[in-house]
Amino acid sequence: MLPFTLTILGSSSATPTSERNPTAQLLNHGEKLFLIDCGEGTQVSLRRMHIHFQRIKYIFISHLHGDHFFGLIGLISSMHLLGRTKPLYIFGPPQLKEILDLQLNASQTTLLYPLEFRATQAEKPEVIFEDGLISVSSFPMLHRIPTTGFLFQEKPGERKIRKEVIDLLKIPVHLIPKLKAGDDFFAPDGTVHSNEIFTSSPPLPRSYAFCSDTAYFEEIIPVIRGANLLYHETTFMNDRIVNATEKFHSTTGQAATIAAKAGVKKLLIGHYSARYDDLQPLLNEASAIFSKTELAVDGMVFEI
Repeated sequence: MLPFTLTILGSSSATPTSERNPTAQLLNHGEKLFLIDCGEGTQVSLRRMHIHFQRIKYIFISHLHGDHFFGLIGLISSMHLLGRTKPLYIFGPPQLKEILDLQLNASQTTLLYPLEFRATQAEKPEVIFEDGLISVSSFPMLHRIPTTGFLFQEKPGERKIRKEVIDLLKIPVHLIPKLKAGDDFFAPDGTVHSNEIFTSSPPLPRSYAFCSDTAYFEEIIPVIRGANLLYHETTFMNDRIVNATEKFHSTTGQAATIAAKAGVKKLLIGHYSARYDDLQPLLNEASAIFSKTELAVDGMVFEI
C-alpha cells in the first residue's frame, strides 16, 4: 500500500503563538508531496522537520485570509534562490495570481522555474487535479470570503495477482494486465476461469478531506462522506458559539457533529484561537460527540 500521511506544519488561527504557526499541512501520497495552505512560517516548519521542500510540486490555497497564504511568496522565493528548475503548480482563488505577480514584479524577481497557476472557484465542487493514483476536488465552504475545502481521493487500484494460480493455470504473461483490470481467463480448451480465482481485491481507496475555514455548513457532508480522515477547523470552544457564528468559524461541537453526520473514520481538529494555551478542553468537547477525534498539533504526522 502506498504511503499516505499528513504532517501538520501549522495549526493556529489568525495569529501564530510561540508553539503554533498559522495553517499549513503537507500531504504525502506515494512520495508525491502536496502542500495545503501556506501560512506564515511554513518554510521554517518544513526545515525544522527536515522536509526537502523542493520536492513539493503542488500547492493548494483555500482562501485569501493571510493566515492561510502569507508564507507562500517566501516559499516561492526560497525555491528560486535554491536553484529550483522544475515547475511549481499552485491552485487557489483567482486574485492570488495577481498578488504573486505584484510581489515578484515589485522585487524584480524572475523565477528560474515555471510557476503554473490554476484558479479555483468556490461555487460548486470541482475536480481540479488528477493523475493515475489520486484526484483532488475543491468544494465550497461557508466563510466571510470565497473559500474552498479540498478532498484528496485515491483512485481504485488494480487487482492483485496470485502468482501461484497464474503458474498453475499457465496463463500467458501478456494477459496479466487484463487480469489486473478484472478480465476472466479463457483457457485454450474453452474453460472460463473467473477472475476471482487468480486475483485478489486491491486495498480500499483512502481519502482525506480538508475543511478550513468555515462556519457550520452541512452542505459539505455529501462531499466528505466516509472520508478516512477529516480535518475540520475548531477555532472556538462551544461556549463561544456566538463568536464563531459572527466570524464564520466553527466550534468543537460543530466540527464533531459534521464528522458524525458524514460518517468519517477519524476527525482532526485545528485552527485554534490563540486564546487557548491548553488544547485538551477542545479535544474533550469534540470527543464527547465524536469519539475518534484527535488534535492537530504542529509537528505531528498522521497515517491515512
